[in-house]
Amino acid sequence: MALEGTLKEFGLTDILQLIYYQRKTGILTVEAGFDRVRIFFYEGNIVFVESSKRTESRMGKLLLKKGLIKREDLESALEQQKTTGAKLGNTLVRMGAISGDSLRETLVQQFTELISYLFTWRQGRYEFKPQGIPMDKDVPISLDTQHILMEGLRILDEWSQVGGRITLESVFEKTGSRPGEPEHPVEPDETEKKIYDLVDGDNDVSTIASISGMDSFRISKALLDLYEKGLIEKKGGAEKTAFAPAEKSPRKKGHLPALVLEGLLAVFFIISMTVFYMRYSDAPVFSKKYQASEEIDRLRFLARVYMVENGRYPASLEHVGNTTDPWGNPYVYQVTADGFTLFSAGPDSIPRTKDDIY
Repeated sequence: MALEGTLKEFGLTDILQLIYYQRKTGILTVEAGFDRVRIFFYEGNIVFVESSKRTESRMGKLLLKKGLIKREDLESALEQQKTTGAKLGNTLVRMGAISGDSLRETLVQQFTELISYLFTWRQGRYEFKPQGIPMDKDVPISLDTQHILMEGLRILDEWSQVGGRITLESVFEKTGSRPGEPEHPVEPDETEKKIYDLVDGDNDVSTIASISGMDSFRISKALLDLYEKGLIEKKGGAEKTAFAPAEKSPRKKGHLPALVLEGLLAVFFIISMTVFYMRYSDAPVFSKKYQASEEIDRLRFLARVYMVENGRYPASLEHVGNTTDPWGNPYVYQVTADGFTLFSAGPDSIPRTKDDIY
């Protein structure tokens, strides 16, 4: 059964987690009026990403600007592509115009950026279709979905600081004035100078990020500083964008404050130390409690996913996963009027006592 709905009903974070945990293979399509992005998964990990707004010719242009390929090689590859139908990058690799490692590095950066861009969407529909995915033998890529998820949330938090004034597709052009001239007494710093040299009325934020090797948020802040100094100006009119508009409040709906991200890192550290403790100490009871807690969180998530797919919670846990806790007892699960109850009876195997695990 295909998983489909709107981003308001089921967010991208939940969708990616579902595909990752269930080790799904297939294509996730996320679409709105301004763009259509397809993410290809193999056993839960991301192997390819494409956007209707970012064609392969754009990739060739980017590789050219980064100095990774020659113009004549790009033109030759584009001609070959007309007859072979192969991906532009693969054609360039087969020609010997670029190494597989150099192409892979650029593609990984582009894929990560595209998915991070999806996290900013406040509207749109999604559909996941399980199907076979051919693996790229020339330039194999497999991105850990959990890592991409955390990276996307980090970038989303950073982008909230620029207040919607700039997007990954924003294009700037020079005003004609040069840094250091009388009307611009304040010299730009080294980062701003590097970014200023890449502003040409054609490169958007994501292209500048790929060429410079810096992250798009750092570049956006530099562009805004250059704009406020009167050295550059935005090209064209207002952009159609999926980004949420600027808000006066420093905390925006759907954005993670820096303190929350720091908290997540602390949680990951605690979990890592917990796993270390369980492996190298005599703590069998503690280990089982931790396992039960982790499994309950996973089952709770899958039960909610089942609700989205079927319009009701599962009648039993057999529909979503494991039904017994680390002590070999069934998890206590019951559908209620406003949701469901789920817990483990704990070490004493007696429900609703002090050692129950929720």
